[in-house]
Amino acid sequence: MKYARDSRPSRPNEETAKLLFEALPWIKNLTGKTVVIKYGGAAMVDPKLRADLMSDIVLLKIIGMRPVIVHGGGKDINAALKHYDIPVEFKDGQRVTSEEAMEVVRQVLVGKVNEELVASVNVHGNLAVGVSGADAGTIIARQLDKRLGRVGEIVRVNADFLNSLMDNDYIPVVATVAQGEDGGFYNINADVAAGHIAAAVHAHKVIFLTDVDGLYEDFDDKDSLISNLTLEETEAMLASGDIDSGMIPKLQSCVYALKAGVYRSHIINGTTPHALLLELLTDSGVGTVMHSTQVAYENDTHPHPLTQFAARLAENI
Repeated sequence: MKYARDSRPSRPNEETAKLLFEALPWIKNLTGKTVVIKYGGAAMVDPKLRADLMSDIVLLKIIGMRPVIVHGGGKDINAALKHYDIPVEFKDGQRVTSEEAMEVVRQVLVGKVNEELVASVNVHGNLAVGVSGADAGTIIARQLDKRLGRVGEIVRVNADFLNSLMDNDYIPVVATVAQGEDGGFYNINADVAAGHIAAAVHAHKVIFLTDVDGLYEDFDDKDSLISNLTLEETEAMLASGDIDSGMIPKLQSCVYALKAGVYRSHIINGTTPHALLLELLTDSGVGTVMHSTQVAYENDTHPHPLTQFAARLAENI
């Protein structure tokens, strides 16, 4: 009788073993912890990046974390509005959302993007549940500004509902359409929603996936990436007025979450393969991490010192 030759390596892969060993303390620290992941940008558009990210999130769940995915869908919304010949307009970084546009936003976020993300997770098993902010009052909102139409300001989040899904071993995938106190629907900025949801469910971390590597002292100088910031330094960056407009909602949401008790906030590049795993499960990490307290900063074993820029901010606080 002939036996098939064993195709496995004759000796263990030392690099793989080292990576697993390096990940162990991070896994132990995050087991049982809730991690809110705001998903958007180019990682949402590219099917391969989306599939890989959903696989990474499933891995995080398998090793004991409690992920919540919060998503928008700006590019899909723009395409749909153009299809229906509805103007695309922004004021102060917020999408002007008429009643007509709100119907399109609902169709895209709840009926298309959310279903696609849930399906991408559920390739690995029936793990994800799609949730509109209007489901079970997950997100309740009121009008933010009359000039913006159906753009909402979050009033409350139904944390009990989201926690019950996680307690029953599901990954909530939240589309950022809110139920209005007036009985209608509101469009919610996904960065803002992620910060409020992280605060409400007492998340350990909130992670914002974007198209850049993190925060820079000078965006044109790629060596000026800021790896670590305290809460006070993050607030100082916002107050400086030198932040790109697209980063402002993310930083504001980071500050909101940290002040509400979330331990750390992260901004990472979702187009970097497996950035989520690198940030959460390796010593080096990627992107920018903001710490709720000085203790949180001192306990961070990512070996990145504060940049000179962050140090200067600290001197001025």
